[in-house]
Amino acid sequence: MTIDAAYYCGDKTFQLERIEPVDPGRGQVQIDVAYCGICGTDLHVYLGHMDARIGNHRVIGHEMSGRIAAIGPDVEGLEIADAVVVRPLDHCGECPACQAGHQHICHKLKFLGLDTDGAFQGKWTVPAHTVHKLPDGLQLDHAALVEPLAVAAHDVRRARVAAKEDVLVIGGGPIGMLVALAAREAGANVTLSEVNENRIAIAHDMGFTALNPREVDVDEVVNAATGNKGADVVFEVSGTQAGVDLMTKAAAARGRICMVAIHAKKPEIDLFQFFWRELEMLGARVYEPADYDKAIAMLTGGIGAERLITDIRALNAIGDAFKALTENPASMKTLICINEGVA
Repeated sequence: MTIDAAYYCGDKTFQLERIEPVDPGRGQVQIDVAYCGICGTDLHVYLGHMDARIGNHRVIGHEMSGRIAAIGPDVEGLEIADAVVVRPLDHCGECPACQAGHQHICHKLKFLGLDTDGAFQGKWTVPAHTVHKLPDGLQLDHAALVEPLAVAAHDVRRARVAAKEDVLVIGGGPIGMLVALAAREAGANVTLSEVNENRIAIAHDMGFTALNPREVDVDEVVNAATGNKGADVVFEVSGTQAGVDLMTKAAAARGRICMVAIHAKKPEIDLFQFFWRELEMLGARVYEPADYDKAIAMLTGGIGAERLITDIRALNAIGDAFKALTENPASMKTLICINEGVA
């Protein structure tokens, strides 16, 4: 049996190849992939920003859902046809971070779909410890949002968001919108700052206050709405210098700032505000198993995250899908349908 696999080949190109699937070894499972989303990291790959890391012949993709197709020796708790998602982190188990219980930030962490071949292929073989079973009734297209929603759940947990707190999310792309949903799920009052009018419209449709910093002073609006207090928690998801400037302006005294975005260049940060207001900054990277469980529960409960899916395309159209995401300002989350029969 052979399967289709989409290989990133450098220079914004993908090549569809017929390959032999990898049989699961000890402690591994093979998954029939149903859907795989395109994330911001995948776009960085497409644009050539990560060629030094992944080369020019790699199957990428990790925001996936599917069903167990085969099970290797020494795997328990999983059965053929189980609906699953993958938490694409493979840790060493020996470094100081792993020994401290922080396997998600392992010093030698392998990210499946970047450091190994990923989910833009018909069958994907992964370590069984990365697999999370899905409950009955959760659609597999919606389940492809578990991975990015787990990112948001981790961000909100790291920032210790509590009910009735005022939260500002800077950047209303897919992750920013999911952070807003997760913060609202925690009971917070959420405002978004975003420059893209299409994303602002989506945020409004989802019941959020969304402000365009090119039209209003977001920090002044937030301060006015909170009795001149400011935001208890600020999430920087824009990856821009303007976003970094706003995060310290809008934060309340003893506010918490969570850095979510990956900044291509070192931003300038107003450290005086950290002294003056006794601010706290937190880093948040990927997720832990509990964040996956939370994301699955949130999607099963119906938080409306599926409204972020704006396009679904076939695997043989993956190049066009990536190109469209870089050109269409109305796009949010694109899914690639890998196996229509599984989906």
